[in-house]
This record gives sequence, C-alpha cells and structure tokens, in this order.
Amino acid sequence: MIELRAGAARAVVAPAKGAALAGLWLGDRPILRPLRPEASKDPFAYALNVLAPFSNRLSAGISIGGRRHVLEPNIEGEPFPIHGDAFQRPWMLLEVSENVLTLDLDEGEFGPLRYSARLTYELDFRSFRASLTLANRGDRLMPFGGGFHPWFPRNSETRVFFSATDWWPEDDRHLPATQTPQPIPPAMRFDKGKTLPGGWINAGYSGWSGQARILQGAGAIPVTLSAPTLSTLILFSPSAKADFFCLEPVSHPVDAHNLPGQPGLFLLAPCQTQTFTMQLDWSTDDN
Repeated sequence: MIELRAGAARAVVAPAKGAALAGLWLGDRPILRPLRPEASKDPFAYALNVLAPFSNRLSAGISIGGRRHVLEPNIEGEPFPIHGDAFQRPWMLLEVSENVLTLDLDEGEFGPLRYSARLTYELDFRSFRASLTLANRGDRLMPFGGGFHPWFPRNSETRVFFSATDWWPEDDRHLPATQTPQPIPPAMRFDKGKTLPGGWINAGYSGWSGQARILQGAGAIPVTLSAPTLSTLILFSPSAKADFFCLEPVSHPVDAHNLPGQPGLFLLAPCQTQTFTMQLDWSTDDN
C-alpha cells in the first residue's frame, strides 16, 4: 500500500490490487467507502476500481476484423465477463511523491484486446484526480472503453444530484433491457436531487452532464464528481440496507460491444491512445 497526503486529505493506493484505492479521507471522515482489512481479497471491497479495457458486462463476446471472440467470465459467480481485467492485475510503480502517484500496466490482455495503460492519481487538500490512458497494443483497429468505479458511503440522508438525457434500464441478467436508451421515468430522475431508491437500482444514464453532486447530511462532506470526457454514468445501489452506493463515470453503456452502433466505445488503431479522467472535489463550508 502507498499513502498520498495533502493537508488533511489522505489516499491509500494498492498497486498490487489492480491499482485500487483502499480509501480516501479528509481527516477522519471518509470521502469514499474505505476497505475493511478482512475483505482485502475482494476487489469490490475497495474504495475505487479502475475499469479497462471495457466497463461492466459483455453478453456475447466481441467482433474484431470479422471474427467473433467469446470472452470467458472473470469473476466467480458472474455469468458474463465484467469490468475488463485492469482491476485484477498488479500495476507497476513508475513514480511517487507526497501527493502524486503514477502506475503502469504494460501487458494488459482480455481476449483479443491487447493494451497497455498508465494511471496517475493526484491528491490536493480539497480534490482527488484520476487520469487513465489506454493504448492499443494489438495489430488492428479494436474497440476500447473504460472508466472508474468509486464506492461512496451511503446513509439515510444521502442525496444525489445529476442530469442526463436518457437511460438504459436493466433486465434480469443485469444487461440493457432495450437496444436503445429510453426516456428517464420521473421517479428515476435526479436533476433536482433526491435520496436513493430503497430497493435495487443498477442502470446506466446516457447524455450525462459530466458532473454529479453527493450530499450525506449534516456534518458530512459534500462531494462533486466530475468526468467531462465520460458520457455514461452508472448508478448502482443494492438497497437502503447497504452502507455504500456507486456512481461510475464510464465511456459506454453496459454491453456496448453488442448494442447497435457500439455507443461510447473508442476504435483505436495500433499504438493509438485514449485518456479518461475523473475528479472528486469536496468542501467543508456547506451541507
């Protein structure tokens, strides 16, 4: 584990665990849900996961150069491959200072998707920034995607604000229930802010504005999530009993490789790169 510090802000990074964050705090107050030490073998018990060379689930493999490639599941109990494999691979430390960390993944490979990646985490006293650059290491044009998977604390007062143009409701396989995005039902809109649903929600919002606001009640730290280059926001919350929820800024909707037009995916030529960024800003002077 490597610790970054900037004033009262502190982040702990686990390069060997997919470059995940184990925690992000301002003083003793968590910005993201911290890892419990006894759960360190579970990649989704961390505070932030890096997603590459795609995000979320793929239902039926991918087509490259006229050939169909079937991808095997990468998580026990999951029927589909999920979130690529960058979160499962050890990353190499390239450079570290008191508040900046750069990591490399030289030989990422998921099925036919061969890639390298560079990740920089930067902390200051009131913000945290992640920047991920993917490069196509293959010998032909290939579809890539990615993003970030932060896990936020949830309590009875948690309120979320964000705007989007439409959404992708999910089916019972956690895949899009429709081939195209749909109008957002009023109950699932967060433009004016609202508490999270009491039950399950796991849906992608398209035409996302690139910003979301999270309020956790009196005494907690308001957080703004920004990712202007990522057009889809996944909202995941299993129930009101959970102590977390996720707002995942990603490049594409779930199963984009198998949707008409492959929305949000980037077709990268050999050696071509694509960069994704996410920033969390916080303040202590409002509620």
